[in-house]
Amino acid sequence: MGESDESFKDIRTIVCDLDGVLYLDTVGIEGAGDALAALIADGYALLFVTNNATKTPQMVVEHIAARIGFEASTDQIVTSSQATAHYLKTHGLDNCFVVGEVGLRTVLTDAGLTLVDDWTACDAVVTGLDREVTYRRLADATLAVRAGARFVATNLDPTYPTPLGLQPGGGAVAAMVQVATDVTPVSCGKPQPPIRDLIAQRRLPGGALVVGDRMDTDIAMAVAEGWFGALVLSGATDAESAPAESAALMVLDSIAALPGRLRGRDRLSGAT
Repeated sequence: MGESDESFKDIRTIVCDLDGVLYLDTVGIEGAGDALAALIADGYALLFVTNNATKTPQMVVEHIAARIGFEASTDQIVTSSQATAHYLKTHGLDNCFVVGEVGLRTVLTDAGLTLVDDWTACDAVVTGLDREVTYRRLADATLAVRAGARFVATNLDPTYPTPLGLQPGGGAVAAMVQVATDVTPVSCGKPQPPIRDLIAQRRLPGGALVVGDRMDTDIAMAVAEGWFGALVLSGATDAESAPAESAALMVLDSIAALPGRLRGRDRLSGAT
């Protein structure tokens, strides 16, 4: 990145993705925990922002600790489920038919929303990653959207990175309902405004850096907000598809290389 690393000196908050950045499902990314500790020691505030709607903030905290040994707090966690709950409450969509896992359901009920199984009684159909989704559930969601319910997706990520490779993500679930209804969902996850609004409430004033493994979500959010970006090649993006570095974007093999790059040392180590 050369002398353009100097443009990163005003960053105060690191906005860090999870899947593909800190871990791949149950396997931690090597050096991720040490990198986060180094960033804290260097004075950066950390926010962990994920499009994965399967976990509550507390479940995310526990998952980070178990996979990479870093102790985060729930105040540092922003999920697409929380952004979705905020959107639904703001728009008066109180009765929700959910296609998603327990983490999403818990966040919505904790926000005071009502979950219904009768598709005729819902104000909104909410979709997220659901690894036990059934045809009947998708059919009812389709009927509800066709009958006029608001179609709200926690995120549109087509894939979910795992140690075995990319598997269907929350966007793949939403896509099934979209194809069946010809209705485009409101997306609440990165890079859309609902989740950006929650980040804005928690980040420190000044510059921010988004660390992520997807150009279309993580780095797109950085561009939309005028923040810096660090694309890591440990998740959904590989070296062949990664863009060239620029004054606002660094490309790293993994988050382990980030503290050194921000310190201005070993500027080319970890760059691809």
